[in-house]
Amino acid sequence: MDIPDKNLKFPLPHYDRLCFLKNVVKNPNIIIGDYTYYDDFEHVENFEKNVKYHFDFTGDQLIIGKFCMIASDVTFIMNGANHLSDAITSYPFAIFGKDWSNAMEGKTYPTKGNTTVGNDVWIGYAATIMPGVTIGDGAIIGSKSVVTKDVAPYEIVGGNPAKLIRKRFSDEEIHRLLNLKWWDWPIEKITKNVQKLTGKNLEDIS
Repeated sequence: MDIPDKNLKFPLPHYDRLCFLKNVVKNPNIIIGDYTYYDDFEHVENFEKNVKYHFDFTGDQLIIGKFCMIASDVTFIMNGANHLSDAITSYPFAIFGKDWSNAMEGKTYPTKGNTTVGNDVWIGYAATIMPGVTIGDGAIIGSKSVVTKDVAPYEIVGGNPAKLIRKRFSDEEIHRLLNLKWWDWPIEKITKNVQKLTGKNLEDIS
């Protein structure tokens, strides 16, 4: 078998704007699954630049599954962007130190936890994913969408804020696909089934 190498930075010959993302990202709080790719109009290093407000002290992670497709200019807003919203002011006095350093004693900035993208997720050009969002397996995020809440598996969403456009499959088919978890098969089995996986007949896949 001649299987694409998941450990290659640039899997397409003579093309350095599409990468297998796990081989590019350096931040240990960004976790990327095998064969997930990122395509950038300028340079693949832009991916990490577009993970915004991802400060070490917040401790949140961006977790992206296997076989995802991420277009240029996709932005992830992380929890470091959050300010107080239920206080008299949302101004972050404490970060400037000096006599303001105790402003947050006994308080914490709001956090929505990790941002998680499932497997086989397609995120279109210039979409924005907000902190703490979970995007389910097989979902599609439309170009320039702003995703402010969780997206269920195999939903297609779009707009600002992103809303459900339609489901890719029936509920019964989605249940079957989630049990199938083809992305966890050995790569040899995936390779043998690529014709079926790119087809429309679920009955062909076992």
